[in-house]
Amino acid sequence: MADPLGTSLHHKTVEKKLPRPTQVKNKTPAPVQITAEQIVREAKERQEDEMGPRLGRITDAEELAEYRLKKRKEFEDTIRRVRWNQGAWVKYAKWEESQGDLSRSCSVWERTLDVDYHNVSVWLKYVDMEMRHRRVNHARNLWDRAVQLLPRVDQLWYKYIHMEEMLGNVPGARAIFERWMQWEPDHNGWLAYVKMELRYNETQRARAIFEKYIECHPTVKAWVRYAKFEAKGGNRTLARRCYERAVEELGVDGETEELFIKFAEFEEHCKEMERARTIFKYALDHIPKSQAAELYRRFVTFEKQHGDREGIEDVIVSKRRFQYEEEVKTNPLNYDSWFDFARLEETHGDHEKVREVYERAIANMPPATEKRYWQRYIYLWINYALFEELEAEDPARTREVYRECLKQIPHKKFSFSKVWLMAAQFEIRQKQLPSARKILGLAIGTAPKGKIFKTYIEIELQLGNIDRCRTLYEKYLDWAPANCQAWVKFAELEQSLAELDRARGIFELAIQQPVLDMPEVLWKAYIDFEIACGERELTRQLYERLLERTRHVKVWMSYAQFEEQAMPASEEDDDEEDAEGAAAARAA
Repeated sequence: MADPLGTSLHHKTVEKKLPRPTQVKNKTPAPVQITAEQIVREAKERQEDEMGPRLGRITDAEELAEYRLKKRKEFEDTIRRVRWNQGAWVKYAKWEESQGDLSRSCSVWERTLDVDYHNVSVWLKYVDMEMRHRRVNHARNLWDRAVQLLPRVDQLWYKYIHMEEMLGNVPGARAIFERWMQWEPDHNGWLAYVKMELRYNETQRARAIFEKYIECHPTVKAWVRYAKFEAKGGNRTLARRCYERAVEELGVDGETEELFIKFAEFEEHCKEMERARTIFKYALDHIPKSQAAELYRRFVTFEKQHGDREGIEDVIVSKRRFQYEEEVKTNPLNYDSWFDFARLEETHGDHEKVREVYERAIANMPPATEKRYWQRYIYLWINYALFEELEAEDPARTREVYRECLKQIPHKKFSFSKVWLMAAQFEIRQKQLPSARKILGLAIGTAPKGKIFKTYIEIELQLGNIDRCRTLYEKYLDWAPANCQAWVKFAELEQSLAELDRARGIFELAIQQPVLDMPEVLWKAYIDFEIACGERELTRQLYERLLERTRHVKVWMSYAQFEEQAMPASEEDDDEEDAEGAAAARAA
C-alpha cells in the first residue's frame, strides 16, 4: 500500500519474548528452615544506629549570645502561636532558669500567670523555682498572691503552711491557718490546723480550734472528731460532754445513727454498760426506723456481749418491731401485720405502746364499703376492746372502744352482730344490765339480725323475763315472718310454760304465712306438739290439712305410722285405741 506522503510502511509482526523460567534442580526442603519473623529480626539487628544531630560546642560569649537569641526567638514564636498552651510557657521559663537568668525566668512565669492565673500547677512550679534558689521572701510573696487570688484552692494553703513549718516559722504558719479559717474551709482544713497544734503540744489551742470548728460546721462529723480528740487526751468527762452537747445543740439534725453509735461505743469503751444501753434505747425511740438498720445490728451485738437474757429478748423484740414498722409503712391496709405488731407489743407489756399501735391500726379504714373488706378490720377493734378489758382492766376505755367501733360501721349497708353482742356481754359482765338491754335494743332497731334476737331472748330467758321474751319473739317474727325456726322456738317456749293454747295459736299463725323458708320443719313440729299433747283427732286433722297442700310420699308414710302407733288416753282404753289405730293406718 502506498503512503500518501510518498513513503512506504512495512508492518512487521513483533514477538514479545518472555524470560526463560528458572529451573529448580533440587526441590527437596532445606535442612534449616527460616521464618519471616527470623528474617525481620535479623534485619533489625543488622540495622545501623541513626546518626543524631551533631552537638556543637560553644566556645565564646558571642556564639553563646547568638544561641540564646535564637532559642528565645523560637520560644517567643511558639507562645505567640499557642498562647494558651501552658506547656510552652513552662518550657520557656525552665530554659531561662537553666541559663541562670532568674530575672528572665521570673518574667516568663509572670507572663504565664497573666495569661491564666487559675492554673494551680503554674503557681506551684513558680514557687518551687524560687525555693530551689533559696529565695524565701520571693516564695512568700508568691504564696500570698496565690492564696489571695485563689482562696478556695486548699492545695495552695497546704503548701504555703508546709513551707513555713519546714522553715521553723510556727507563728507564721499559725497566722496563715487563721487567715485560711476565715474562709471557712472544709473539715480537712480544720483538722490540719488541729494536728499542727498537737504536733507542738498546744492542747488548749487545739481545743479552742475545735470550738471554732463546730461553730463553723455544726455537723455530727465535727462533734464526733471533737469528742475523739478529748477521749484520746484522756478527758472522758469532756468527751462525754461533747457527745451530750452534740445531741442538745444539733437537735433533730443530730438524731442520726452515726452519732449515737459513736456515743454508745465511747461509753462501752469506758465500761459504762448501762449508759451505753440507755443510749441505744434512746436512739431507737427517736430515730426513724428506716434509718436505724445499722443501729439495730450494733445494739444486738452489744446485748449479746454484755446483756442478760432479758436484755437480749428486748433487743429481739425491738428488731421485730422494726420489721413490723416497715411492713405497715409499706402497706397500711395489711391488717395481718397490724395484728402481729399489736400482739408483739402485748407480750412486751407496755400498755401505752399497745394502745398506740391499735390506734394507728384502726385509723386505716377499708377503702370500700363492702363487708368482705371490713371483716379483718373489725377484728382489730375487737382485739383492742378485749385488751382494754382483760389486760389493761380499764372498763371505761373498753366501753369507749365498743362505742367508737359501732359508730364506724356503716349499718345501712351492712353490720356485724358480733360487735353488738360482745358490747352487750361486756356490760353484763360489768353488771350493767340496763346498758346491755339498751345496746341490744339499739342493735335490733338499727341492724336487726337473727343472731341478735336469739342471744337477746336467751339472756332474758335466763333472767326469767317471760314477757320480754314474748315481746322479742313478736319483733323477731315481724322482722322475719318466713323464719320457721323462730316460730318453732316461740311455740316451744309457750309449751314449756304449759301455755298450750298459746303454742297452738302460734303454730296456726305460722302455717298461715304465705312464704316460709322451711315449712316441713314447721309442720313436723306442729304435729309432734299435738302428739305430745295426746290430741289424736287434732293430729289427724293436721295430716289432712297437710295433705291438701302436698301429696308427698313421706307425708303419707308419716301419717300411716302415726295411725299405727298407740296414743292411749287411759289404761282401760288401750285395746280399743289399738284396734282403732290399726284400722286407721290400714285406711291411710
